[in-house]
Amino acid sequence: MPIDPYVLLLLGTVCLAALLPARGTGADVASGASTAAIAFLFFLYGARLSTREAVDGLRHWRLHVTVLVCTFVIFPVLGLAARGLVPVLLTHPLYQGFLFLTLVPSTIQSSIAFTSIARGNVPAAICAGSFSSLVGIVLTPLLAAALLGNSGGGFSADSIVKIVLQLLVPFVAGQLLRPWIGGFVARHKKILGLVDRGSILLVVYTAFSEGMVRGIWHQVSAVRLAGLLAVEAVLLAVMLLLTWYGAKALGFGRGDRVAIQFAGSKKSLASGLPMASVLFGAHASLAVLPLMLFHQMQLMVCAVIAKRRAHDPEAQDAAEPPAAPAARSRPAAVTGTSGR
Repeated sequence: MPIDPYVLLLLGTVCLAALLPARGTGADVASGASTAAIAFLFFLYGARLSTREAVDGLRHWRLHVTVLVCTFVIFPVLGLAARGLVPVLLTHPLYQGFLFLTLVPSTIQSSIAFTSIARGNVPAAICAGSFSSLVGIVLTPLLAAALLGNSGGGFSADSIVKIVLQLLVPFVAGQLLRPWIGGFVARHKKILGLVDRGSILLVVYTAFSEGMVRGIWHQVSAVRLAGLLAVEAVLLAVMLLLTWYGAKALGFGRGDRVAIQFAGSKKSLASGLPMASVLFGAHASLAVLPLMLFHQMQLMVCAVIAKRRAHDPEAQDAAEPPAAPAARSRPAAVTGTSGR
């Protein structure tokens, strides 16, 4: 499978931070720009989220509750269970990043894309991803504070203030201004998409620069990275199986099961990177590494699954138009020919 081009940009940004990390005044400027970029990102999230679509999506509440439970309950439970792998496979800092990965909300764009390819319930995937992102703005920092504690990055009253000012306030401002700027945001979606992706690259550069200056990367070896990849592969496999067969046990139809599998088994890089920068501060570089690796892994695996799901007999039956009218017209055509 090809590597996501944006992941290549992220890796290039990491290499740039390794070769030319921001120091001194440059680090202060990068940090200030990163803070502004994070606030702008969540402002755009608020401006893009349609309140009417969110309310309409509540009609399918069982599906959304299922996705939220997978994202914010089952994922964290598995993350806590991985604590027993320290220090055999994971170092403590890598485990902190792995646990943070399990607290991040689900994706929106890739969940919709894969659900569409697999011929699933696309509107449900849209609403499920949107609800997860909205809930995650509040729930992810709270879960991180409860599960990671002081070892995660020094959570304190100051951290809570930063979360409110950098994440919640811009998001609420975007929602309040949506009646006036929503049309502009929709018309310039592609341009603003480049802006928010560029903002994430800036956040990654700032975090990894600080990690290089502090010498954090000397703590990670190739063996530890291999162990991290193995643990993440098991996590993804468990969630993919659980969302598919668990949704079947709950009585969901095929289209809903597809949406649940893709929305309930993935984690958002776009939401997780800015949150990690706010929550972990100087330790953000190691905290986001598990999320970056998991992001690429989930894209590659889910792309294969989505293409195979598209060839399911149920999907083919739903896509085929009825052949009865054509069957009725055939005798008439034959009769007309024979009568000549």
